[in-house]
Amino acid sequence: MTNFGYTLMTEQSGPKQLVDYAVQAERIGFDFEVSSDHYSPWLVSQGHAPYAWAVLGAVAQATERVELATYVTCPTLRYHPAVVAQKAATMQLLADGRFILGLGAGENLNEHVIGEGWPPVDQRQDMLEEAIQIIRHLHTGELVTWEGSYFRVDSARIWDLPDGGVPIGVAVSGKKSVSRFAPLGDHLITTEPDGNLITGWAAARGSSAEPSRSIGQIPICWAPNREEAIDLAHEQFRWFGGGWAVNSDLPTPAGFTGASKFVRKEDVAASIPCGPDLDEIADAIRDYAAAGFTDVALVQVGDENQKRFLDEAAAPLLEKLRG
Repeated sequence: MTNFGYTLMTEQSGPKQLVDYAVQAERIGFDFEVSSDHYSPWLVSQGHAPYAWAVLGAVAQATERVELATYVTCPTLRYHPAVVAQKAATMQLLADGRFILGLGAGENLNEHVIGEGWPPVDQRQDMLEEAIQIIRHLHTGELVTWEGSYFRVDSARIWDLPDGGVPIGVAVSGKKSVSRFAPLGDHLITTEPDGNLITGWAAARGSSAEPSRSIGQIPICWAPNREEAIDLAHEQFRWFGGGWAVNSDLPTPAGFTGASKFVRKEDVAASIPCGPDLDEIADAIRDYAAAGFTDVALVQVGDENQKRFLDEAAAPLLEKLRG
């Protein structure tokens, strides 16, 4: 059976609102909750970017049942992998074993802020691989000294460590990244309902590996009126159509605003299910289940309709999906 999750979208809501939404989403019946980890919103119109790890720590204390995950954290520039290893271990303890560390190669939007530039994609993949290795070593609880191509670690140890470390999900987008990161990660993370990624991931891990979860994510824009939903999705989520090659490289919300200024409302409506029709929304989400995904996280677009979505639409939508 597919698990259905709720996305804490840090780009569109403030920290206290996110914690409130997390509590309500658990009460409604979502199975898990994932948080984006951004320094900036995609568009100025979204208007938020609180620190995801502080939010997740608060959510871990405010909830009891739902699993939690980063979707995703980049452990290479803005955060050193040794720091990511420490805070992931702390999160796992606070969440009583409910946390998955989702990792990815990052976006220029968030990583350029430290002033170290933005490496080409092959180098970013190399850095991510080395970072995962460091995090794995530190999660053994041993004293680690590391001299790699991109990172140094000097006599580091994680002192508060959960038994078994922290499961790691890795964001992938094609055959090359699947074959490279499947042996390093525990779970697959991606945003396309592509079953080939899942089969490729399983093959790259080998038949003796522990079973992996495949965690997808889909934006939706529920609203009582279809036109209202399309307007909101266009205002706050038109960046979504740029694709990964564009979204990973643009440096600022102003850049995304400029790059998406010719995206039409009908373009957004064609890629994001919008409006009050829960059957239409459920059909789009079921594409992930049909592709073999074990987990699908929903992104309700916009803070304006977030509470109303949770109050009025989320429970019947989950009922449809599980039925």
